[in-house]
Amino acid sequence: MAKVIAIAGGSCSGKTTLAQKLQERLGDERSQILYQDSFYIDQSDRFDYDGGSVNFDHPNALDFTLMAQVLSQLKNQQSSEIPIYDFKTHQRITKTEFFPVKDVIIVDGTLILSQEILRPLFDHSCFIECSHEKRLQRRLKRDVKERGRSQAGVLEQFSEQVEPMHQAFVEPSKEYADAVFTQDLLNKKDFLETLVAQWWL
Repeated sequence: MAKVIAIAGGSCSGKTTLAQKLQERLGDERSQILYQDSFYIDQSDRFDYDGGSVNFDHPNALDFTLMAQVLSQLKNQQSSEIPIYDFKTHQRITKTEFFPVKDVIIVDGTLILSQEILRPLFDHSCFIECSHEKRLQRRLKRDVKERGRSQAGVLEQFSEQVEPMHQAFVEPSKEYADAVFTQDLLNKKDFLETLVAQWWL
């Protein structure tokens, strides 16, 4: 069976950076990242404007049942097809992405530890702590540059949806993590090698 590693934490806390560094350390032949963001439900028919009525940070915005099915296949070393979500149109496009068999699956997502259907599939899990201010700064930069969002929309969404959902669902899920990592710990020179050794990767 493949080993599944969960990396959770708030939006723009550093999850993807850690996941990518870990994947780079393990190598493409052994590992690949599965992103929670791939499993957004198509809400293009309801989307009104940035920071509007559609709450993309609530668990109901994601198809965790499908994510669990895909992850179960990958854990059992069966290849799978991953949905593709277009953040500019808020559509799940018809094309899918092939996910091959790997020895290590790294799962990246804000809400993955909050989901009872996913937790039994994780061999190891961590939660990354990051301040409100730093997460907002990073999200503003990312969404405007990479996702075609407006600054006003990003700020409103963070205030009205992202942070309330963080407090309601993301932060409480920290209790299910095997380890909690601070930003200072992530920046230590030998952190990644220590993590690989601890998780027997």
